[in-house]
Amino acid sequence: MFGIGMQELLVILVLVLVVFGAKRLPEIGGGLGRAIRNFRQAASEPDEIDITPKDKNKTTDEDKKA
Repeated sequence: MFGIGMQELLVILVLVLVVFGAKRLPEIGGGLGRAIRNFRQAASEPDEIDITPKDKNKTTDEDKKA
């Protein structure tokens, strides 16, 4: 797993616990999960705004009748 063994993961987890504290870890994990979910959703949705210019030279049926 990316050249990181079990001991390295344990050391990283202990350092994160010391820096952020046990009470903040669920908040950080939840925020990270929401951010990843929102990013995936935004990447898969089509663009909402259509910025293509309309052709002004086209005539409509109403213009032809008048």
